[in-house]
Amino acid sequence: MITFKHISKTFNNSIVLKDIDFTINEGEIIRISGTNGCGKSTLLKIATGLLKPSSGEVIYNKFSNEIGALIENPSFIENETAIYNLKFLFNLKNKFDEPKVSQLLTEFKLNPYSKIPVKKYSVGMRQKLGIIQAIMENQKIIYFDEPTRGLDEESVELFYNLINNLNKKENKTIIICSHEPLEKICFNKEYVIADGILNEKV
Repeated sequence: MITFKHISKTFNNSIVLKDIDFTINEGEIIRISGTNGCGKSTLLKIATGLLKPSSGEVIYNKFSNEIGALIENPSFIENETAIYNLKFLFNLKNKFDEPKVSQLLTEFKLNPYSKIPVKKYSVGMRQKLGIIQAIMENQKIIYFDEPTRGLDEESVELFYNLINNLNKKENKTIIICSHEPLEKICFNKEYVIADGILNEKV
């Protein structure tokens, strides 16, 4: 269970989030929508510890050290290959599982043996790499910020299947912030942020 307890965030006297208070249960898929700049990315950064809230707190009952995230534009070591980047990130916490990562790259139509540096990747290719790094370590809780940005139709379908399988087969808790409807994902709940306030969509 994840509890967002009265989260507020202010930047330069401008209120971005106002008293966000809700709970996500283990194994749920949640969608949070809203216009650009409404605070979706800010909320995810607070959830993952990248930002501190002005007030309130995020409480994890368990799995707090098993979080994967793709937030805004993913950063990589630009002069190195995709597999190098993923291996580097993987080895920060775990022993690199090359067969698993190679399979994920192949599924998303990225060549695991390519010598092309990431700096030459398109927006869509970088996005796919970001999706892979968010899930490759068997994380229990996964946050995605506009995950289909730059993806072609085939890759969007792959993303749909990936998310539904991670949830149904592996009971992952997944939170997706997106202005896209993502109609083929079976969300348990949907929320909307407007004027800094979070409301459940009914």
